[in-house]
Amino acid sequence: MNKIEKNVLRIRQRIAEAALRAGRDTQEIILLAAGKNRTAEEIRGAIEAGVDCVGENRVQELLKKIEALGNLTEWHFIGHLQRNKVKYLPGKVSMIHSVDSLGLAKEISKRALLAGEEIPVLLQLNIAGEESKFGFEPGDIYNVIDEMLILKGVRLVGLSTIAPFTRDAEEVRWVFRCLRETKDQIEDRFGIEFKHLSMGMTNDFECAIEEGSTIVRLGTAIFEGI
Repeated sequence: MNKIEKNVLRIRQRIAEAALRAGRDTQEIILLAAGKNRTAEEIRGAIEAGVDCVGENRVQELLKKIEALGNLTEWHFIGHLQRNKVKYLPGKVSMIHSVDSLGLAKEISKRALLAGEEIPVLLQLNIAGEESKFGFEPGDIYNVIDEMLILKGVRLVGLSTIAPFTRDAEEVRWVFRCLRETKDQIEDRFGIEFKHLSMGMTNDFECAIEEGSTIVRLGTAIFEGI
């Protein structure tokens, strides 16, 4: 068993333990390998070790890895997405985690329709209000849901956020709880179901799972260990 396989096995065990503490089914939690700055061979190793999907932050890097690895896995886009790069994603990705404006949603809709597709998307919220991060302010999200729900070619399936970096995950538990509460409020107000909460990274994924995460995005934990 190589290093990545050992890491993924250890992560799976920790996911299961966090799910058990929260009274959740482990099967509803997706392990996404964050491939930023990783080689195609490293990504191949993660796929062979059993991650559920791979997420990339940059369109150019995503396209290069898809060219190298093809359909070995499901590809997600998880980074900040510029509108002029959206045209490259239809037919390539299974989900976009980082829709942070109505304008971006409309561009995804346009490109998806041209490709005859419907792309699942997550609305990204900047829960902690960090200037370095993108995303809707929590209070603003309700104003755009109605418009986004009528867009064709995109399917709203949930929310995403990135918590501030900290060595003590308890310090950011409130971020994950806030995203879950926002999801609940959106579902109640608009009568829709949001299946996914994409939240939790190497330093805080167990806390995120306890608060309802369905997709954890791990890079360092998979490729270097925890």
